[in-house]
Amino acid sequence: MLEMVDIEYIRKKHLVEGWSIRKISRNLGVSRQSVRKALNSSEIPKYNLSKAKPCPVMEPYKDIILEWLEQDKLQPKKQRLTAHQIYQQLVAQFEFAGSESTVRRCVRLMKNQTGEVFIPLTADWGEQAQADWGKAKIYLGQTLITVSLFCLRLKASLVPFVWAAPTEKLEAFLEGHKRALEWLGGTPRTIVYDNPKTAVTKILKGPYREEHKHFSSLRAHYLFDSEFCNPSRGNEKGTVENLVKFVRKNALVPIPKVESIEELNQKLLDWCNNQRQHRIKEWELEQKELLPLPAQPFKCSTTRMVTSSNLLLFQYDRNCYSVPTNCVRKNLRVEAFTDRIEVYDGSKQVAVHERCYSRGEKIMKLEHYLPVLARKPRAVKNALVVRKLPEVYQKLRRYLCGRDPEGYKEFAKILLLNMEFDFEDVLLAVEESIKLGNPSLETVKQSLILKACNTKKTQDEIHNSPASHLEIPVDNPSKFNRLIMEVSA
Repeated sequence: MLEMVDIEYIRKKHLVEGWSIRKISRNLGVSRQSVRKALNSSEIPKYNLSKAKPCPVMEPYKDIILEWLEQDKLQPKKQRLTAHQIYQQLVAQFEFAGSESTVRRCVRLMKNQTGEVFIPLTADWGEQAQADWGKAKIYLGQTLITVSLFCLRLKASLVPFVWAAPTEKLEAFLEGHKRALEWLGGTPRTIVYDNPKTAVTKILKGPYREEHKHFSSLRAHYLFDSEFCNPSRGNEKGTVENLVKFVRKNALVPIPKVESIEELNQKLLDWCNNQRQHRIKEWELEQKELLPLPAQPFKCSTTRMVTSSNLLLFQYDRNCYSVPTNCVRKNLRVEAFTDRIEVYDGSKQVAVHERCYSRGEKIMKLEHYLPVLARKPRAVKNALVVRKLPEVYQKLRRYLCGRDPEGYKEFAKILLLNMEFDFEDVLLAVEESIKLGNPSLETVKQSLILKACNTKKTQDEIHNSPASHLEIPVDNPSKFNRLIMEVSA
């Protein structure tokens, strides 16, 4: 039987150099029939190595490399040795004299010999879903930020759900499930996870896990079972792993530009609806097998007790939030959601704030400090809560306080209008007074009067409001405490 090299020789000599069949037969020592068979073959010649190419330079190091590869299996997948790093270690530790390409070829062959074999998995309709977090870049306004993507995918129908959140904290983990199951209109019997800290507090032997109490409550509410992958074996939930990549490449390219996370989530929801429509037959079969949703939705929040200071602030998750004056130095209950912080004094809700995920911020509401400002009007010049107001208020403050040493009194009265009227209405009135070139208490009040013509408030009600007739005393600045005066704290 002719070897590959002989076939190539025959074809080149006859077709390129013009040798006769007889001459080729004589030179190779084969029959003319064999030569003709090689020339008439329609298959493109290919080289097939019967055994691995010998590499004597690597022989002393194969056992060492094999030991490194075995130890590497215990490390996280993304932190394992590369062929380049193995080459560098051989040079540094053993003064290896071979080339890097030789090492790369040897490592590749050894990994193929010891490579892991995977088994395709499937599930019945309604039997299983897989959930995971991913990351993506978006433009929020003009700023490029990273958001977290909660991804859940049904195993049988492959119908996906994706929801963007500013964090992967426990509240967002719970909220992602609630939104996903409500969108599906039912619950799969089992959901598969990695081992996230929001679900698992301790990895036990085999498939057993000690679950987070809030996650256990979520499961009990929606009546699904949980399964967890072996540590560092994300491939065991490859259905959702692939979804994360698919979403980034198909739903988020080019990088979305949105004004809010809510706008982004509407785009993602439209994408999910479209994906479900593409798999409508599979979805209809799976939907019938999902468990029904409970009558009441799950409350996706965590609770913590806090104590407010004499600054009317309490600390939560490395930020400070304000409370009303009647809550100074009180023990309060905080209900933390993904998007907001609710504050309770006993059973009474006393404050609601948009949740902040930065660090060291002070989230303050003007309404909480207005009663104190009424007693200490001079503080409006430097109060932190005032300095946090929109720039139009800063223009008004600089104008009134700079024009008259006691201009703070008029500025304080304008701020106190917020005790009687909506913040947005007062803000608009201040803007209009500045545009008129004569910002003052009277011009702001006149603007509110015009606004009131189309509302329930009357002109007399405005004139008779407590803020309009408030007599502001000239207080002693030495009496002012840190509550108002701390600007940079």
